[in-house]
Amino acid sequence: MCGRYATTRSAGDLSGLFESYDETGGAVGPDFNVAPTDPVPLVRLAPEGHRALSVGRWGLIPHWSRTATGAARMINARAETIAASRAYAPSFARRRCLVPADGWYEWVRGPGGRRQPYFMTPTDGSVLALAGIWSVWEAAESPLLTFSVLTTAAVGELAEVHDRMPLLLPRDRWATWLTPTDEPAALLAPPSAAWLAGLEIRPVSSAVGDVRNDGPGLTVRVSPGREEADPEMTLF
Repeated sequence: MCGRYATTRSAGDLSGLFESYDETGGAVGPDFNVAPTDPVPLVRLAPEGHRALSVGRWGLIPHWSRTATGAARMINARAETIAASRAYAPSFARRRCLVPADGWYEWVRGPGGRRQPYFMTPTDGSVLALAGIWSVWEAAESPLLTFSVLTTAAVGELAEVHDRMPLLLPRDRWATWLTPTDEPAALLAPPSAAWLAGLEIRPVSSAVGDVRNDGPGLTVRVSPGREEADPEMTLF
């Protein structure tokens, strides 16, 4: 958790929403089925101090890593241990980002072993900001921007779907999250139960289990257990 999410807004929409300069070069497009190592938009502070909308690859590669092997396993960083992690702590202290998302997916195993996917998304159609950290890997042919999403213990009804959830940042926490600080651990509190009540837990098609599938149909509500087939789950 979280291993799949959707981000479908244009670069223009995101740069306006997050009050950031668009530095994506037209590389942002709708993706209803983001998987590890995919390139997706994120918002970070540029060296000049302004917010920048950039494209990063999901799966952080520490700057000291000699190879990109294992990046797909570094898509999430646990909030409880991030400050002590050799791989994550430097980015947590100085290179935090916002990861725009329409929502994220989780699977629940039901009767007979069938896995039902759910899409967690705001009921009002707004964009979520997932707490992230980023790093630039210099060992590639050209510098590669990569990132991870922080996770924390699930709260309220979300715990019925999975025991973990992304660390979600309400708008009034965006600026604080992006600003480097010597006490970043104070930023790790989950949002209030009242804020989380604005999320819908929506059953969706099992087609999202195959990363080759994309499109708005993946986020449409379905009746759980009514589909005829359960495609093989795959992250790659």
